[in-house]
Amino acid sequence: MDGNNIGISSVFSFLPEGCISNIISFTSPKEACKASVISVGFKSASESDTVWKKFLPSDYKEIISKSVSSPLNYATKKELYFHLCHYPILINDGTLSFWLSKSGGKKCYMICARELSIAWKDTPRYWSWTSIPESRFPEVAELLEVCWLDIRGKMQTKMLSLNTIYSVYLVCKTTENSYGLETVVKASVGFAGGSSVSSSTSSSTTSTSDHVEQEGDSIYLKIPTYVHDLRYGQRRPMLRHRRVLRPRPEHQIDGRVPRQRNDGWMEIFLGEFFSNEGDGEIEMQVSETKILNCKGGLIVEGIELRPKEDA
Repeated sequence: MDGNNIGISSVFSFLPEGCISNIISFTSPKEACKASVISVGFKSASESDTVWKKFLPSDYKEIISKSVSSPLNYATKKELYFHLCHYPILINDGTLSFWLSKSGGKKCYMICARELSIAWKDTPRYWSWTSIPESRFPEVAELLEVCWLDIRGKMQTKMLSLNTIYSVYLVCKTTENSYGLETVVKASVGFAGGSSVSSSTSSSTTSTSDHVEQEGDSIYLKIPTYVHDLRYGQRRPMLRHRRVLRPRPEHQIDGRVPRQRNDGWMEIFLGEFFSNEGDGEIEMQVSETKILNCKGGLIVEGIELRPKEDA
């Protein structure tokens, strides 16, 4: 133990443990973990429920009571906190995945594909619903073929952590036989009634005659490729001009592209917003409706909202 820690321990040694716990609760989870190594007294105070209850969302009991799995078993609030940081739970009849950000214990959510408003999602000719082991949800949406793509999601801001910048992502992947996904798609994120997103949402029966195209940022559902010539020289003349597809360098792409996640899925950044009110509604949209480009082979797991510092 270094001299600074000895000094800190001496100063606080005359305070009751409850008082020390209360002081630590005004710091952060990271600082609380650091405090636990100062001394035995600090370890007991920093691991108390008084501290970790402050780091949990104020409505954590209500949230975990909606878990669709078996009740969460935890001996301490600290144990519950770290469980929610590392193991997302399904709530609201399995339509939402919930967890806490590792950086500051902020609320994170993923809205499942079934809960999203996807044009013609209930038409088997265009979309199929299937279960895959790598998804946290019971089913995902697989795009078979459409020329009109419109995916939208909503979330009440009262469910989110206040005074937090949230980043929004489409979580998806593509099949081996995917096609038509290398063209520009528009993405937008904003509050209901604002200029960036329409307050109305599409249904599975949306038609081109009653839709107003929304402007937004340019994204790609699949990284664009280019044709690359492989030249093998004179020894293998049959393969001298073989052509293969290579991912296009990112600096040559005029939009955001999918990024690989640790869970095996891809994510595409749709936008961000500041959550500072508890009675609004955030709307998110991915759309390609101006250019009738046939596409297929996209698998959608959901739309994820998480604090920007965890991006």
